[in-house]
Amino acid sequence: MDKSVKTDLMKKNKLPFQIDELLAGVTSVAIAGHTKPDGDCTGSTLALYNYIKNNYPGLKVSLYLEPIPNLFKFLQRSGEIVSKFQEDASYDLFFALDCGDGGRLGGAIKFFNAAKKTVCIDHHISNQSFADVNYIVPDASSTSELVFGLLDEAKITKEIAECLYVGIIHDTGVFQYSCTSSLTMNIAGRLMDQGIDYPTIVDRTFFQKTFEQNQILGTALLKAKRYFDDRCIACIITAKDMEACHALPKHLEGIVAQLRSTKGVDVAVLIYENADGTYKVSMRTNGALDVAAICGKHGGGGHVRAAGATMTGEPEEILHTLLEDIKACFDQKGEGNRT
Repeated sequence: MDKSVKTDLMKKNKLPFQIDELLAGVTSVAIAGHTKPDGDCTGSTLALYNYIKNNYPGLKVSLYLEPIPNLFKFLQRSGEIVSKFQEDASYDLFFALDCGDGGRLGGAIKFFNAAKKTVCIDHHISNQSFADVNYIVPDASSTSELVFGLLDEAKITKEIAECLYVGIIHDTGVFQYSCTSSLTMNIAGRLMDQGIDYPTIVDRTFFQKTFEQNQILGTALLKAKRYFDDRCIACIITAKDMEACHALPKHLEGIVAQLRSTKGVDVAVLIYENADGTYKVSMRTNGALDVAAICGKHGGGGHVRAAGATMTGEPEEILHTLLEDIKACFDQKGEGNRT
């Protein structure tokens, strides 16, 4: 790694360890990320998995994730991801990546609990530092950015670079979100220097949408309503809406961000029905209020500008509750006259 890049990483993120240091004397490793893996979760975990597989051939390593979106399956060794958590196994070392609390590990929590040593690498402000060793940097653009700093760059192959680049672009909105720093851009440049086909990666994994995605997006835009002098926009997507569009929950990725991009809107709320009858809440803001704090009140979490939660009840009641929370935030900022 270029000395100046390494120095910037150490200054900004205060690197507590290197991955190679943690792997010394270890014979078995498990890696997992949060449920419903997105680009950063998939990219960061696969990057670490490939790094260990490439450089520690005698070490047993398993990657546990729920099924990843098809658009990420071009990443190296994605076919080796274990999505069934039926086995009983104990590992010397367990890495929890891009995961704010143990509950979000889903079925992989049993491997976390049985591991001799646990490590959490994450950038969510709501992270509870639940592992034995915690490297939490809320200001980082992504967990993939953090993983890059913990690897020996001389051992980062083109395929590992692809994994990390996918993670970074998805959590920065292709470098448009405020979490993007000059360090983020510097790291992305280093990954591009590995010869990755970054225009194709960006187009195919971020911008291209399936017909079902476009249809459910259109439904969401038509159903959306505005509140508080049009500074808040919200939409409820029901199971019937998804059935009409032949859409799955994964097809809703990016809708809340599109709602937030509406001119004059400070905060967007998307509520959609899960298969078990609960409702997933996704919130985005331009920084006018802390959506991580709002979602945290309801058992969720995330970032100041992007957060989520799972709630029960009637969707209209859930929205009413969230609107009350948003109003309270506006009140604190002296904007309580908004309706």
